[in-house]
Amino acid sequence: MIIEVRELERRYARRDVHALRGVSFDVEAGQRFGIVGESGSGKSTLVRLLAALDKPTAGTVSFQGRRIDNLPERKLGFLRSELQIVFQDPMGSLDPRMRVLDIVSEPLGRREPDRVAELLAAVGLPSDAAQRYPHQFSGGQRQRISIARALAPNPSVLIADEPVSALDVSVRGQILDLLASLVDQFALTLIFVSHDLGVVRHVCDRVAVMRRGEIVELGDVDQVYDAPRHEYTRELLAAAPNLRAELARLSGGDDG
Repeated sequence: MIIEVRELERRYARRDVHALRGVSFDVEAGQRFGIVGESGSGKSTLVRLLAALDKPTAGTVSFQGRRIDNLPERKLGFLRSELQIVFQDPMGSLDPRMRVLDIVSEPLGRREPDRVAELLAAVGLPSDAAQRYPHQFSGGQRQRISIARALAPNPSVLIADEPVSALDVSVRGQILDLLASLVDQFALTLIFVSHDLGVVRHVCDRVAVMRRGEIVELGDVDQVYDAPRHEYTRELLAAAPNLRAELARLSGGDDG
């Protein structure tokens, strides 16, 4: 297993909030693992713990067989290159004062124009994009830049945290298809976080459904979608729009 989570809890005493309760799951190398739930379900807290950006109150997180939940930052260098995150709002995660060349090179600690050109091509952007600034791109293009930056250090795990929720529907499908393609091209393990079960089905092969800090359903995507066991999962499915149907009705739009 590339990631193992056992009985994970996170309490915030100051706010009297129990954000995670007894969360356990495994992620296999090469898997496309979805984490789905409404706002407040604990998804964001879980992502921070998986990336060792926060410490759990109880429980363990292991990466490639090594516990990371109890390590100080100075010993997490291996994780910072092996695990990268793509965030929801690309404009908020890209420094508007930096050219794309420097943004994508940043995780490498040095400018590497050839590597940047290779990554821009992989995400469907021209090489001359390297000399431009984030505000000169569309929302979908900015998310492609964010993905290129995440791929720069050649990670083994990519966490996509609500990566398409801020995008138009027509662009959403393009970015989802791009992520699926890159997972194969770069032999990545994908952890895809969303509030939308319809989007998760588009890219994932296994899914954990979260509610109020707990996993209420865990299984292969087809099993969870076709025969959900928990009432909350059924409610989410009933509320989820059909992404493919939406895309079929649309043409043109943002250039992604």
